Formats: sequence, structure tokens, C-alpha cells
Amino acid sequence: MSKITVYETTGFPNPARIRAALAEKNATDRVDFIEIDVMASQHRTPEFYAMNPMGTVPVLRTADGQFISESTAITEYIDHQFEGTPLTGRTAEERAEIHMMQRRAENLVLDAVASYFHHATPGLGPTLEINPCEQWGTIQKANAQRGLEYFDQHLQSRDFVAASQFSMADITLFYGLGFADFAKLEIPDSLVSLRAWRDTMSKRPSLGG
Repeated sequence: MSKITVYETTGFPNPARIRAALAEKNATDRVDFIEIDVMASQHRTPEFYAMNPMGTVPVLRTADGQFISESTAITEYIDHQFEGTPLTGRTAEERAEIHMMQRRAENLVLDAVASYFHHATPGLGPTLEINPCEQWGTIQKANAQRGLEYFDQHLQSRDFVAASQFSMADITLFYGLGFADFAKLEIPDSLVSLRAWRDTMSKRPSLGG
């Protein structure tokens, strides 16, 4: 039987989210990884578009040949395919809260930082950055800064982002902060709760601890 395959680009935040999910499930060695060289535009070939018409990594190929893209969808698949830490919740309430907070972590931090990086900085260079809009990037930088403040307040009285347990919402926020570092978007020292949460998460084996 064929193994599951993940097409990824090492060092990019969304593939890192999938690596973390697999590590939480102790399933990393049950998956084959294929490197996609984004800097060489391998994500813009007809072969890659056939797997994911959005042209983004990561993409997961199931053992029976189905392609799944979008990090949240891939994490859902991993969560139900492998035993281990439940990353998307057990009860209806947990699942709803985790998905809500995961989307906030994407929208308010990870995606906002990405838009800033790709539109208001040199990003990945002129060959790869298509139609950058500096004004939009600047707006998204401000949105990301507000998102950091939101999560600092949110984490003042809790250990995890959602449902009192580690979940994909924590993974998304953690790598959103990592992307902020890469994009040179400062996480202010005043955001004490957010920084403390990040320090705690960084010690988790699946997140590099």
C-alpha cells in the first residue's frame, strides 16, 4: 500500500504547520516528503497545478491518490487518519472553538503577516511576487499588529489558544509569530502574555523544543 505523501517547501510556515501536526500524532515516519523548490518556481508548473490549482504548498496525497491542499484541511485529515493528540477537538463545542480560533490565528496573524511580507517588502523577489500592492501590505501590517495585541489579551488567562488543550489553533499562531520574525515585524516586549505563551510552546517537541 502506498504511503501518504506531503509536498512541501522547507522553512515555509504552512508546511511547518503540517510537520507539527504529524509530530503530535507521532506519524512523521509514516509519510513521504517531497521538496518543492518554490524559489525555482516548481509550484507554478502544470504538474503542480494539477495537484493544487492554487499553486501553494503544502499539498497532501493520500494513499489512494487523492490530493488535499489548504493547511486546515490537511490537518483535519491527519487528525482523523492517525491516533494521538486530538488537534481539531473531540466534542462539538471543542471543534467549533478550535476552528474559530484557528481561523482567527490565520486571519489576524499568519495571513496578515504574509500579505505584509509579499506586498510591502521585497518578499521572495520580483520573479515570484506577482502584482504586489504596497498599500495593501501596509494595511495588513497594521492588521497583524492588532492581531498580536488581540492574542496577547486572549492568552492572559489561558494556556492554549482554544478549548483548554493544544490544538491546530496553537500551531497556526506559533508559526504566524515565526513568520512575523522572518518578515521583521516586531512582537513588542509589552505583549507579555503572548511572549510567555510562545516561550512555553517553543519547548513542545512538535514545535522544535
